[in-house]
Amino acid sequence: MINLINPFYYGYLINNMHYTILRHAFIALLCSIQFYCTAQLSDQKKYFTHADTLRGSITPERDWWDVIQYDLHITPNIQQHTITGFNTITFLVTAPGQTMQIDLQQPLIVDSVVGIHKKYKYKQAGNVCWVYTNGWSVRAASIQQITIYYHGKPQEAIRPPWDGGMIWRKDTNGNPWVGVACQGLGASVWWPCKDHQSDEPDSMAIHVTIPNNLVDVSNGRLRSVQDNHNGTKTWNWFVNNPINNYDATINIGKYVHWHDVYNGEKGPLDLDFWVLDYNIDKAKKQFTQVKPMLKCFEYWFGAYPFYEDGYKLVEASYLGMEHQGAIAYGNKFMNGYLGNDLSNTGWGLLWDFIIIHESGHEWFGNNITTKDIADMWVHEGFTQYSEVLFTEYLSGRKAADAYVQGLRANINNDKPIIAHYGVNEEGSGDMYSKGANLVHMIRTIINNDTLFRSILRGLNKTFYHQTVTTQQIEEYINQQSHYNFTPLFNQYLRTTQIPTLEYSILKKTTDNYIRYRWTNCVKNFNLQLGGKWDGTHYTLLSATTQWQEMNVGKLTIDMAAVYDKNFYIQCRQVSPQ
Repeated sequence: MINLINPFYYGYLINNMHYTILRHAFIALLCSIQFYCTAQLSDQKKYFTHADTLRGSITPERDWWDVIQYDLHITPNIQQHTITGFNTITFLVTAPGQTMQIDLQQPLIVDSVVGIHKKYKYKQAGNVCWVYTNGWSVRAASIQQITIYYHGKPQEAIRPPWDGGMIWRKDTNGNPWVGVACQGLGASVWWPCKDHQSDEPDSMAIHVTIPNNLVDVSNGRLRSVQDNHNGTKTWNWFVNNPINNYDATINIGKYVHWHDVYNGEKGPLDLDFWVLDYNIDKAKKQFTQVKPMLKCFEYWFGAYPFYEDGYKLVEASYLGMEHQGAIAYGNKFMNGYLGNDLSNTGWGLLWDFIIIHESGHEWFGNNITTKDIADMWVHEGFTQYSEVLFTEYLSGRKAADAYVQGLRANINNDKPIIAHYGVNEEGSGDMYSKGANLVHMIRTIINNDTLFRSILRGLNKTFYHQTVTTQQIEEYINQQSHYNFTPLFNQYLRTTQIPTLEYSILKKTTDNYIRYRWTNCVKNFNLQLGGKWDGTHYTLLSATTQWQEMNVGKLTIDMAAVYDKNFYIQCRQVSPQ
């Protein structure tokens, strides 16, 4: 925790103030504050727009209602790249409200907003539709419905999944192949909703009307396919579990399907695979990795979180996405990341990156979802660590150590992993590789895989189907491990500095002494560094930011050569002081 000012608490207060000018003044002030220890915490200066605040915070117009269910109906016009549709939102009223903030991104257009036996006035401004409920008789704890009809040409994703929007492509045979990827940008790029990660519906229905000769694959279970007797069919899917908006999806194409069952921790789990018709042979061979993956992840993380909805892999025209219960797969049926090993160790070529990584998100990202995308390291750091655990499952602990250490070459230390809160801002892409190395260091320090496994499983049980903050995750790990990892979290999540162990060798009478301390680090940084100082016995150095000494007898130690490389640090010998 930061002892001067807690920016996360003040960010929460600011984002719920009614006066925009005051809110922006406070945000600007907090963004300019620099926290000094030895390293600086969140020291970036950045300014945000009112639109950023509307998109990224719980505004007063979002605060008084909680989503219970979305019932989305969509009809894409594949030739014109347009959509028409409507979304019925069932929600719980938690306090009287005069105005609702419904998010729908330009250039999509709201046609009307209706409730039960009533139309509501509304106004579109930027990416928000303000719905005016003046005179609407509501009471706290009442359940209400509202339906938003809309149409338009949604933003197109040019380079999915890294930029968001609808994806209008054709397969090798020239058939339509339509999808969507919108993480970060938000689901409101293609349908109207309360577009904030903190509010997940308890369930969701998705109805997609398309030409007769095509198939739609969406989240959850297929309830029916309705023939409309006009050259179209409507595919009706239902999600029985809470789902985040960005995880909702459509996949339209010439799909074929096969079914399998995995006997997991909670019994039979339905496995469904949807691929383009000409890829079925390659897919059946490559997708055999799913069952070993599920066995590994259920061991470490607990039961698959969505047994009621089943597990699906769906071939996509882009690399991949963790769409809940309907993983988008576009890795071209090869191992590695499009045939490459992100760790450059060779271990990453033994498994399919998209199958393993995107499925790992079912636990971290889909089961446990962060309230604010500033905390996305919880999704990406733990999920990249799932790759490490699967490498260990296949090839042992040494291979896992090598893989996670190899990922460090991808770390840029360009900005902190945790970004600014309340403005829909993601932190550094280091949340992947640096986040995984942070988890690996925690495991190394705990030095008890039974306890470490219980923490991973406990996270998924304690926060089952919930949205969380990084503080909740950090506090849980501290409590369950009985170790204060707070300085470690502050260092690796909130600064860009790599801790440096400075050391020197002193000669005193007949013995050698090693002096050591941490620099380039936050205040109270106290990482216990392990290594084989005498060449055989593993020893922990309880280093702090103050100089300490240890008698190493007759040994001449090159600390940089003998410390445990599972610690992501730097090591530097200095002159004796």
